[in-house]
Amino acid sequence: MKKIFVLLVGMLILLSSCNKAKREEEAAVNKEALENEAISELSIYNLPATWTNQNNEEIVLKDLKGDVLVMVMIYTSCKAACPRLVADMRDIETQIPKAKKGNVKLILVSIDPETDTPQRLKEFSIENEMESNQWVFLRGSEGDTREFAAVLAVNYKKISPMDFSHSNIISVFDQGGELVHQQEGLGVNNKETVAKIIELAN
Repeated sequence: MKKIFVLLVGMLILLSSCNKAKREEEAAVNKEALENEAISELSIYNLPATWTNQNNEEIVLKDLKGDVLVMVMIYTSCKAACPRLVADMRDIETQIPKAKKGNVKLILVSIDPETDTPQRLKEFSIENEMESNQWVFLRGSEGDTREFAAVLAVNYKKISPMDFSHSNIISVFDQGGELVHQQEGLGVNNKETVAKIIELAN
């Protein structure tokens, strides 16, 4: 009787291990399928530009595929609108449930790449307590920055050596890199923006 019991326990352990391995294999296949999924013509992942982040690492936008992206364009020396935009981004981040945060990236793209070096972006992220992996700061060439701003419908213009006038728009992209929502203005009600992010962040 004892031998039969031991045998049954052994079989159950074996079946459990097989099921776990099968689940892990299915998860890996699903992840690979998502990564290999065709990119639509409307996706920002078609943009070939190379960017540098606050850790001085080079990335292309396609590296962000699979996450919901919340994007805003700022410059770190801004004393007027940008601090309010940063506060809006932080407010949005606090409303995303913890279980969903791993599927969301909050991205701040500099419109002043000459001043906003990776070192400066890193300092800015520390100053504003945006140091988790969820926060990404990017700088690119002037041409790539202009092209990306056009995609986001962000207008900006240099009005002095350290000052720009610019649009105040926060954009939400789905996992495939398609624009699905925009919020315009400073300190506006972000309920709809947050709801869209939570809906997408599966």
